[in-house]
Amino acid sequence: MVDPVTAAALGIPSLSVDSAKVPAVPSSQTAAANGVGTFADVLADMGQETINKLNTAESLSIDAIRGDAGPREVAEAVMSAEQSLQIAIAVRDKVVSAYLEISRMSI
Repeated sequence: MVDPVTAAALGIPSLSVDSAKVPAVPSSQTAAANGVGTFADVLADMGQETINKLNTAESLSIDAIRGDAGPREVAEAVMSAEQSLQIAIAVRDKVVSAYLEISRMSI
């Protein structure tokens, strides 16, 4: 049996934040009140959505092997999962690039 794809299996670290180290920011409270999440929430949601699409594509592929799903459904699910994964990789690359840029700044 194939294990489901999880954030830990992909080597994605948890986005939990130690609240003792992070000062309170009024603008994030305003954003939360308006229904907009923080940057960490958005990244976590995007990662979870990507994992869900990968799991769906995998299960549809297995169903197709059993004869329970059509090739069109499988192709659409796999293409959607591939696109989500490419977007997640591009965002990760930009975040790493921004971090490296900030770390090179002189204080």
